[in-house]
Amino acid sequence: MTANSEIMIPVALYLVLSFAVALWARKKAAASSSSQGFLEDYFIGGRSMGGFVLAMTIIASYTSASSFVGGPGVAYRLGLSWVLLAMIQVPTTFLTLGVLGKRFAMEARRTNSVTLTDFLRARFKSDTVVVLCSVALLVFFMAAMLAQFIGGARLFQSVTGYPYIVGLVLFGITVVVYTAIGGFRAVVLTDAIQGMVMVVAVVVVLMAVIEAGGGMEQCVATLKSIDPGLITPTGPDNAVPQPFILSFWVLVGLGVLGLPQTTQRCMAYRDSRAMHDAMIIGTLIIGFMILCAHLAGTLGRAVFPNLPAGDLAMPTLIVELLSPTWAGVFIAGPLAAIMSTVDSMLLLASAAIIKDLYVHYRLKGDASRMTPVSLRRMSLISTAVIGLMVFFAAIEPPDLLVWINLFAFGGLEAVFLWPIVLGLYWKRANATGAVASIVVGCGTFFALSILKPAMGVRHAIVPTTLAALIAFTVGTYLGKPVLADFDKR
Repeated sequence: MTANSEIMIPVALYLVLSFAVALWARKKAAASSSSQGFLEDYFIGGRSMGGFVLAMTIIASYTSASSFVGGPGVAYRLGLSWVLLAMIQVPTTFLTLGVLGKRFAMEARRTNSVTLTDFLRARFKSDTVVVLCSVALLVFFMAAMLAQFIGGARLFQSVTGYPYIVGLVLFGITVVVYTAIGGFRAVVLTDAIQGMVMVVAVVVVLMAVIEAGGGMEQCVATLKSIDPGLITPTGPDNAVPQPFILSFWVLVGLGVLGLPQTTQRCMAYRDSRAMHDAMIIGTLIIGFMILCAHLAGTLGRAVFPNLPAGDLAMPTLIVELLSPTWAGVFIAGPLAAIMSTVDSMLLLASAAIIKDLYVHYRLKGDASRMTPVSLRRMSLISTAVIGLMVFFAAIEPPDLLVWINLFAFGGLEAVFLWPIVLGLYWKRANATGAVASIVVGCGTFFALSILKPAMGVRHAIVPTTLAALIAFTVGTYLGKPVLADFDKR
């Protein structure tokens, strides 16, 4: 058996398991006897997630290829300073559920909201808000999915030696099919599996790096001999200054509250016990996983000090230090991260088309005008079409993938952050404020990203967030109060 064949065995087993989960989830969804019941099951799993699954699906939908390749690649160049910076992501699950979880779930149940846009419609009573958010979600999600598809295929190519198109077909078709067939249940269950695969993968590669480097103490000593800045909190030549740390807190800290793929999970858990368990489990697991992955990238420089690019760190460590079988397990880790991010986006993009636009505007909000079978067929088709569009765009990959991904996530935060948070916690918030925040936030982010004015080392999301907050506040005081049930809370 060749090394490539041994690498492919764990990957193939993982993909087969994903299909099996999708078929099981499809059977569960088929049991729904009403159209509304199908929509609730397909898009939020009947609000039945327990604590462990909730924690793992938030982690899996948040992490991506950058958690396994891009982040450790930067850590390879900047040392322990980037490991410290990456740990800002530890409170992701705790922050999302702690700030949004209980209140968001209660309002979603009370208003019978199945999607994030459902909630925004009920809160602001505005078609403009709904259309703007739906269009923004589709545009930015497709850009983010494109980056994930291409990044995963390139990683697969570099480690296995198989052509780029083979990797693209393998995980691209798999994620589209299991998401389209199984809906939310398939997504969250495969997310839970993917989360466990990711944890195993990072532990294996970190242990291999430490062993190859002669132990932790020797690895650190080697890093110090290469460049003393590699073991300092600010990195070589002060590469990680305080303004950049602030930007990172906004982008992957506060900004997480504006990512639809994670906030959607707050609608779908079973009860308060599940939410509280997920806050603890999720915080521990994501902290452990991020630490292992980025520490492996940093210590990898002690083993292979002269790589031409940081992004080659993880592929090199996998190929050179792991047996073919364990290399296959590790490849399944990044693929799992990519697939778990893409499946969440696919499902929400499909929901934007079916639930937020078609059912509401074409059927006047009455899903019962279509049978569950018709809705199931339409949901499957829309999910498949979106996925295939991204798949075909990825066949001829564009450059600057990292910036496409960061642009997509920053754009989502610019659009959704304040309408979600202030919509939940500020009674006076109204549609005028929400529209102003979306337009100003998105416009500011586009302008700063394209024109690139001097901002020190701050990311564009920092001034964007402030501008959107000011616009929301001014718009709210200029607009008319929302006469809705939210005023009676």
